[in-house]
Amino acid sequence: MSRSARLSTIGCVLFVLSSVLPAQNRNAKENAPTVDEPRTEAFDLNMYQQIRGEGFQHPHIMEYASALFDGIGPRLTGSPNMKRANDWAREQLAAMGCANAHLEDWGEFGMGWQQRNTWIRMVSPDTAIFIAQATPWSPATNGPITAPVVAVVANEEKDLDQYKGKVAGKIVLLGKLPTPGKGDAPLSTRYDDKALADIFHYGYTDQDLAPEHVLPLQQMEETFNKLFAFKEKIARFLADEKALAVIVSGNPTGGTLNDDTDSSLGWFVYLRDHASPLPVATMALESFGRVSRLLAAKVPVTIEMNVDTNFTGDHEHGFDTIAEIPGTDPKLKDQVVMVGGHLDSWIAGTGATDDGAGAVIAMEVMRILTSLHVQPRRTIRVALWSGEEQGLFGSTGYVTAHFGAFPHSTTPEQLKVPVFIRKPGGPLTLKPEHKLISAYYNIDNGGGKLRGIYAQDNTAIIPIFEQWIAPLKDLDVTTVSARLTGSTDHMPFDEVGIPAFQFIQEPLDYETRSVHTNMDVYERLIPGDLQQAAVVEAIFVYNTAMRDQMMPRKPLPHPELYEQQHKPLNNVMPGAQPEAKQAETK
Repeated sequence: MSRSARLSTIGCVLFVLSSVLPAQNRNAKENAPTVDEPRTEAFDLNMYQQIRGEGFQHPHIMEYASALFDGIGPRLTGSPNMKRANDWAREQLAAMGCANAHLEDWGEFGMGWQQRNTWIRMVSPDTAIFIAQATPWSPATNGPITAPVVAVVANEEKDLDQYKGKVAGKIVLLGKLPTPGKGDAPLSTRYDDKALADIFHYGYTDQDLAPEHVLPLQQMEETFNKLFAFKEKIARFLADEKALAVIVSGNPTGGTLNDDTDSSLGWFVYLRDHASPLPVATMALESFGRVSRLLAAKVPVTIEMNVDTNFTGDHEHGFDTIAEIPGTDPKLKDQVVMVGGHLDSWIAGTGATDDGAGAVIAMEVMRILTSLHVQPRRTIRVALWSGEEQGLFGSTGYVTAHFGAFPHSTTPEQLKVPVFIRKPGGPLTLKPEHKLISAYYNIDNGGGKLRGIYAQDNTAIIPIFEQWIAPLKDLDVTTVSARLTGSTDHMPFDEVGIPAFQFIQEPLDYETRSVHTNMDVYERLIPGDLQQAAVVEAIFVYNTAMRDQMMPRKPLPHPELYEQQHKPLNNVMPGAQPEAKQAETK
């Protein structure tokens, strides 16, 4: 999932509501462990060494990576490739010795879809081959089409009036003329000391931490309605006006193109009732820019394009892949430690960094531990989610089925936006398994090595993590940040009061080149970084499974208080008149 704040990643960058469901001090003990925490952690340094030895000297993570990314490819939720990935992961987890490897149905998703071929070329005033792909869930053109191009730029509904009667039988180039950038920023970076210090220090920082999703919650309902609802109106207008197809800009430079929900004409295009009424393709910014400039100069442009896609069903279900290493302590074996990442991806590349890396790291964690024949006191369970990119569906479904949930608002306005954006509509309801899960660990920030972990505002856990990472400083694991980070699969756990964590990860070229693009492929991975990440995560998982106590918990959130807590204070400003009084004055 993307790590930027741009709207193309609403399903990913948005803090899910737990980050605005503050803990209540008066209920501070209701979700807390019953045993006092020790000041000094007891952990097995011999096992640290064994995990390091297996992970660095006998790694198999790149074999998993090539099989998943090269052998299966992109894994759009509901697609045939997603099913192949679910089945493959289950088979691999069983083969390495995990128990109870199975798929768990989280419910109906929407349409199954796959891209078979897409190409776009200019045939006049010159010939040119463009870099392009279909947007997810685009219908096909039913063979090549050749037509003149018309530029359409619309920021609000009234802007569409000027195009009535002008797009019939034409290919629409949708969006404004792009402005070339300087392009002088490095494509791949690692954290320096200042960057890690900014992540560590709680509160204000002059560093942009949006890529790490350390940012204030953005109220997205209004933005969602303005952007994605308007896109559906554009799609209906162009279809009613008999346009043949739509081309949008892929945004990044250097022949790289984004291809995700932001490219599609609507968020809910995976649902039959919101299906795109005409073919849509995304094109590299350089190609889009050339056509835009020609049209702006009044030069007629003709394009030939073919969008070859296939729908495989309207009511496809989503599945998570689950497996475990059973616990052995008679008193603790029913308790669970979980590790995971999301197996689904977008379609332009092969989903190597978002979040194939997190998925194969979790698999390598399980392989390392099974290879060492560990006998964990608690059960260690891996979960590879699907539906993350469209709204954390897999992890949310799992948490709801096993641990608990709270209702969301059902007002007419709230029903227009995806459920993960909706405001809470009531209190938490917890299930018996809730008290049996100690922690969940997640990776979804690309393929870079781990530099630490976000404590997710769980201050009681910071000294535990600090002790755990002390023997890992030679692996560059140095930072425990109290900060919240959001936008991925640890959030549904955190929302219901379960300790759940995302690691601090080297950025590399995740944001600049790979996330949601045609460059999200095997070549973006660095084997040594993935090996390090698997070793570190395996140590965290093993330590959690072996502790005498479960991990300390934050107080339970109280979503039923959301509206009350977010009301502005009354009578704060001296001399301010009530609204009714202001109206009388006017």
